[in-house]
Amino acid sequence: MTDRISSFALRDLRTHLSAPFVLATQAGIALALGLSGPFGSFESLATLPRLIYWSGIVFGTYALGSAVTLLLLDPMDARSRLPLILQILRGGGIIGLAVLALLWIWSWPFLGAQDGPRHLAGAGGLAAFVVSWIVLGLRALYPHPRDEQGSDQPALLKRLPLDKRGALVALTATDHYVEVITDAGRELVLMRLADAIAETAPVRGMQVHRSHWVALAQVQSAERRGDGARLEMRAGLEIPVSRRHLPSIRAAGLLPQKQG
Repeated sequence: MTDRISSFALRDLRTHLSAPFVLATQAGIALALGLSGPFGSFESLATLPRLIYWSGIVFGTYALGSAVTLLLLDPMDARSRLPLILQILRGGGIIGLAVLALLWIWSWPFLGAQDGPRHLAGAGGLAAFVVSWIVLGLRALYPHPRDEQGSDQPALLKRLPLDKRGALVALTATDHYVEVITDAGRELVLMRLADAIAETAPVRGMQVHRSHWVALAQVQSAERRGDGARLEMRAGLEIPVSRRHLPSIRAAGLLPQKQG
């Protein structure tokens, strides 16, 4: 299961880094930095080496920061109970150290053993951490864009690829991912089950197990199984109901009420 989750994260990373807007933005920033030559690089490097130097820094640090965020920080934060501000500070520190190491290695052949470290000292090195904190802060606070499906659709659907967006059927917790099941397919989303459930409104549903949530309109039948129950969904899957949640599905009319 961990390998499956990692493959989803790697796929998301490749999709993000190859997006035309991301590539164009990085190219524009690299060109601007290469021509202006900040942090003393204008005096130290000729035009072509300077453009190559800053292109490597822009593309390399962005790819490294994205990889650390998607493959390390997101799974770590999904399990963490730290406040958001502390998660951002911790994540920015980790990314900043990784970026600083990359900058040190990349600067060596261009600026030499003495000038390379000198350019990364002071403001140059601090910028690696400050930019990391700013990017993580904006990422946490930036609202999810609305799409063409309208505001009456669950916010959770906006996290899915267009071809997987359909009527919500069920949610299943898988380690620190949630498998979102719709009548159009399935998709793993990196988030906690409680947060995913909060984004299912206005769909009527309920949590029936510590790892499962179901949309009530998608339940075809329900039957007792041992101490719990089992729900048969329209998508052709079965969802277990724990004993703790039996009163809830009785109250919803899925099982007969207890007599007496």
